[in-house]
Amino acid sequence: MLNRLLRQIRDYFNFSQRELNGFLILILAMAVFIAAPFLLYQEDEPYDPTTDQKILDSLVIQLDTKAAHVAEERANRYRKKPIKLYRFNPNQLNVAQWQELGLNKYIAQRILNYRAKAGDFKSKAQLQKIYGLPDSLFQLWYPYIDLPEESAGYAKRDGESFSGSFPENRPKTEYARKRWELQPFDLNTADTTQLKQIRGIGSKLSQRIVKFRDKMGGFHSVNQVAEVYGLAPEVIDSVRKYTFIAQGAGPQKLNLNTATFDQLRQHPYIGFNLAKAIINYRTQHGAYGSVEDLRKIKLIDEAAFQKMQPYLTVQ
Repeated sequence: MLNRLLRQIRDYFNFSQRELNGFLILILAMAVFIAAPFLLYQEDEPYDPTTDQKILDSLVIQLDTKAAHVAEERANRYRKKPIKLYRFNPNQLNVAQWQELGLNKYIAQRILNYRAKAGDFKSKAQLQKIYGLPDSLFQLWYPYIDLPEESAGYAKRDGESFSGSFPENRPKTEYARKRWELQPFDLNTADTTQLKQIRGIGSKLSQRIVKFRDKMGGFHSVNQVAEVYGLAPEVIDSVRKYTFIAQGAGPQKLNLNTATFDQLRQHPYIGFNLAKAIINYRTQHGAYGSVEDLRKIKLIDEAAFQKMQPYLTVQ
């Protein structure tokens, strides 16, 4: 019967004996390939994620420990040295002694250069006019500065006071000129023109401050201006002195339950990675019950949470 079947196949396809043998081998090979998965299949053992979970938890602990170590090292590196206060004469200090009083090296050298060109300081008020000297630091020094508050209104010659009269043709003014003083203004409503009134802020820096403020949705603290790129420490100190945040005027907030990925990632305190994590958590666990739920996301550490919190809501 088999021979008859083979003969019919050979006659139907007009095969030679050699071609018929090749055809049979091909059919046999196809049958083996089709049957192989069924013959070799073995039931897999159920997957136990315990081991992998332990490895992942161990890696997370190592990363958290390393991050905390790096943060501690960075904090120690940039931690300000304690200020050593004592009674001093500004005309007798070198750069190192100014640094002991809390002044940075750059401003200390500026004071020495001023003394070399203009002579010794005659009063505390004269020292206060040094460009870049933080007003908060000067107020801390004030009781310890060994100089009079204001310089004397007369000159001395050979140890004696000069009391000669002024020429009669000396121009006189009927009214004393009023001293112009910059009035504090709201940092959240200020435009570039107001910001440029602060010494050290030009067109570029004022635009940069406004752009950073608008991108965040407003400042909730004057101290946030220190995060604007390019502001020197003395300029930051001046901004803190001459600006304020109006009471009850909070920044614009993003709703964690309705904000899109693009809205979240564009915020300076969130960015691409945290925005992705926030959206993924919302997709997996449903709507946020409170802003505090962000603490459950591994990528968001305490520092990041504290920065974001004033700009987020769930209502």
